[in-house]
Amino acid sequence: MVRPTCRVREPAARHSAEPSRRRGDSRGVVRAVALRSTDSKNRPIAAATTVLTPTAPWTGAGDRPVIAYNEATDSLGNQCAPSYTLPRGNNKEVDQVRILLDRGYTVVVTDYQGPRQAYSAGLVSGHTVLDGLRASQSAGVAADAPIGITGYSGGAIASGWAAQLAPEYAPELNIAGVAFGGPPTDYKILQTSLNGQIGSGLFTAATIGLSREYPEMRELANDNGKRLALAQKDQCVDVLSYSGLLLLDQRNLSNVPDVFDHPITKAVVEENRMGQTTPDAPIYIYQGLQDFLIPKEGAEAVQDQWCAAGASVRLELVPGDHSVAQTNGRPGAYDWLGQRLAGESTSGCERVTR
Repeated sequence: MVRPTCRVREPAARHSAEPSRRRGDSRGVVRAVALRSTDSKNRPIAAATTVLTPTAPWTGAGDRPVIAYNEATDSLGNQCAPSYTLPRGNNKEVDQVRILLDRGYTVVVTDYQGPRQAYSAGLVSGHTVLDGLRASQSAGVAADAPIGITGYSGGAIASGWAAQLAPEYAPELNIAGVAFGGPPTDYKILQTSLNGQIGSGLFTAATIGLSREYPEMRELANDNGKRLALAQKDQCVDVLSYSGLLLLDQRNLSNVPDVFDHPITKAVVEENRMGQTTPDAPIYIYQGLQDFLIPKEGAEAVQDQWCAAGASVRLELVPGDHSVAQTNGRPGAYDWLGQRLAGESTSGCERVTR
């Protein structure tokens, strides 16, 4: 496997570079890195990651741990990506980055949707997260540093796919644990829970994102579907979410009788179903019991499949819908990651209802 080619932004020598420095707040130093990654069809793409390192020295044992923090980008425009929003001070999840920095970790925030902003595409998301971690070594991260990966909702897509792709795609990375919540694991489930419902704006945007990796999907769209794709093509999550008030039904945006039953749709959905390959690192999943947007059946199915293949997966079913479960579940996920980064072991599978 070819390692990603990476460079730190700012003029630099061809194969070695002093990372560029941008001042953020007093918590740390920010470095932006451009890199080479791989899309869903194994073609090379350009990508970017942002590496944030605390200024305070690491006082724990060994190398300073690293967290790959995958925000729920859930957007279709390049101006919505974290490499654009973080330096401009309008990143919607910067509070979580600060929490992790305050714990002393280096935080790596990758534009995991790739240069086409392929929202919801699993393979490209996992590839870019892993290549972002590799590229962070050019910004001072120790090669053997213990790594944690985390994210919620859209960020759980990137986290879960990075976990299951890592054994083959990036086996050299020292991934100590992966914790994610509210994961959209199977689009067949979302065809019922989101399509034509209040979450239909993001579901339609996710379909557009997938079509950027699988352009064969575009032949299924009718004129209204093409107009909607044009209208949404550069929108961020806030606008896309509100478009769900239109209760969009993708079956009305297609030129085939039942787009969900079409061979192209079924093939793309199956290729992007989480759980089909097995992670080596221990996994922690948290999921809202009352989440009607991303139902718990998806997380349960992934745990079942990974555990049957020998993985270590803890599933915490917490009170709340999609939004409330994020608040209820995140502290436990961070504490669990902290234990893994500190070298504490875990094994086996467990499902707990809070």
